[in-house]
Amino acid sequence: MAVRDLDCLYEACPIPLIKTMKELRTMNSGDILVVHSDQSCVGVIMVEWAEQNNYQVKLVETENGEWEVYIQKP
Repeated sequence: MAVRDLDCLYEACPIPLIKTMKELRTMNSGDILVVHSDQSCVGVIMVEWAEQNNYQVKLVETENGEWEVYIQKP
């Protein structure tokens, strides 16, 4: 299992979701992608998308206005 980070700070929707989908295509089953964002809507959209597509997902607020979205590829 590998863990990758994806920096999406200062990027508005839907760019982080597009980058996430592209990155997940290159990953193996069981790998985890950590998406870093400072947009609250990114977290909400990522969680909805991940759940609809059967990815395990966890949203964590790390510090003032920054979030990490953990997505595990099935």
